[in-house]
Order: sequence, then structure tokens, then C-alpha cells
Amino acid sequence: MDDNYYMKLALQEAMRAYEADEVPVGAVVVAAGRVVARGHNLTERLGDVTAHAEMQVITAAANAVGGKYLNDCTLYVTVEPCTMCAGAIGWAQLGRLVYGADDEKRGYTQYAPETLHPRTEVTRGVMADESRELMKRFFQEKRHHNERGTGV
Repeated sequence: MDDNYYMKLALQEAMRAYEADEVPVGAVVVAAGRVVARGHNLTERLGDVTAHAEMQVITAAANAVGGKYLNDCTLYVTVEPCTMCAGAIGWAQLGRLVYGADDEKRGYTQYAPETLHPRTEVTRGVMADESRELMKRFFQEKRHHNERGTGV
């Protein structure tokens, strides 16, 4: 299996978020060639600003592998993690991070690129166009809905 295969699974999770009116970010964690966790943003549903896709799958993966360190795991996420998620990725000592679209406004590389564990390997830009388009569509629909709702 290659990075595109797992990123497609993360994009499926992002679509679940999109359909639930959550910011469409999806993630999967892979260990030894199998998916051990999958999830998407749940901030609206849970009323919790920390319920990002990455946080959901880090917790689930730690439970699945039986330990808090994810050295032998790869996290696939559709959008560059924010600084909060990068901190959690760092504390989990994740072996590899693969993400799709850059986040120029809130991505960790803008604010704290050293947050990840020094041994975490990073691959960026995997299926970035698909991830970016989904985010773009979501926020365009939000703006359109808000404009209609205010009578503008």
C-alpha cells in the first residue's frame, strides 16, 4: 500500500466530517500495514475545541497498540496539523506524519515547526489538491449560507 491509498481513507473521513457540518479534516493511523485508527473533526458534535481529527486518532491508536507512544505508526491527515495537534503528535513520538494540504493560516509549520518529535519523518502534499478543494468547498458553502441567512 502506498501513501495515496491511506490518504484516500483519510479523505473518506474528511467527507464524513463535511457531511456532519464539521470542518472537513480526516485522519487515519497505520501500524504494520494496517489501519488501527480512523476519525475526523468532531468539534461541533462534541462542543470541544480539542476534538480535532488528529486528537481523535492519536487516542484511538494508543488504545489499539496498547501504549501511548506511536513510534511505529504513520498518521495520515488531510490538512497540515495545527500547533495543538502537532504538540500531541510530538508527545506521542509518532514515527511518521503524512499530510495533504498546507494550512497557511493555522498550520504548525507557520508557528512551531520544531513541535514534532525530532525523529518524526514528515511527508507533505499527498493528495493536497483533493484536500484543499474539500476545505474550499466547505467554507464557500458556509459563507454562502451565512450571507443568505443575514439577508445580504
